[in-house]
Amino acid sequence: MHRVVFNQKGGVGKTSITCNLAAIGASQGLRTLVIDLDVQGNSTHYLVGEVDAEQFPAEAQGVAGLFKQTVGSRKMRANPDSFVWETPYENLYLMPSSAHLGQIEKDLEARYKIYKLRDALTKLDDEYDRIYIDTPPNFNFYSKSALIAADSVLVPFDCDSFARQSLYELMDNIDELQEDHNPDLEVEGIVINQFNAQARLPGALVEELKAEGFPVIDTFLTSSVKMRESHYEMRPLIYLAPSHKLTQTYVDLHKRLEKGLRRRSKR
Repeated sequence: MHRVVFNQKGGVGKTSITCNLAAIGASQGLRTLVIDLDVQGNSTHYLVGEVDAEQFPAEAQGVAGLFKQTVGSRKMRANPDSFVWETPYENLYLMPSSAHLGQIEKDLEARYKIYKLRDALTKLDDEYDRIYIDTPPNFNFYSKSALIAADSVLVPFDCDSFARQSLYELMDNIDELQEDHNPDLEVEGIVINQFNAQARLPGALVEELKAEGFPVIDTFLTSSVKMRESHYEMRPLIYLAPSHKLTQTYVDLHKRLEKGLRRRSKR
């Protein structure tokens, strides 16, 4: 199963949601891969910390290496799994990002390599139970590649009025991509993040989204200092504070998504 976490707006929690859901699955015995397609490399930093550029040259490692080997060739030269790193956590693996992704993007787009990630994931299916993809905060070559390769998409939403405006464009872009490239892509739902039940605006925005027919998932992730601590310690919540309220909300969200996945697989 390939799940992409995507929003064209930055700061809505894509990395937190990607890595924490992946970590929960890994902690439950699912062999899980995180692919970091964002040039900022936040998922990479979150899961493995600072990367030694001398020991691991960016142009030969991770996602950049995977894509670069396709230039000048119609086929993958190396097994995609050779670009995957281990993390400190059992069952959790990472295909890291690097700044080199930004340098090769135009060349990849010009050579129409947009299906190469999908080809790679097909080869990785036998190795991993779940594959999560963290995306850049814009509708570019890498996010399109992810959506083409994915079975489903989660859309983080941070209860901000500006985020609501961008949501309409985002859903239109997903609809167009489904029609042109990936008709089987399923929108699993909108994940409400940084929710404050005490404030009036977040609740009102959520109800308006539901009234407009947006597929809002009824498990709301709240804002917490513990998440900032998790980022600082570079440890997903399930390993840092397994009994914390926010961790348990993530566990509930993961359970809900897995239940939906089982239901869809029976169709």
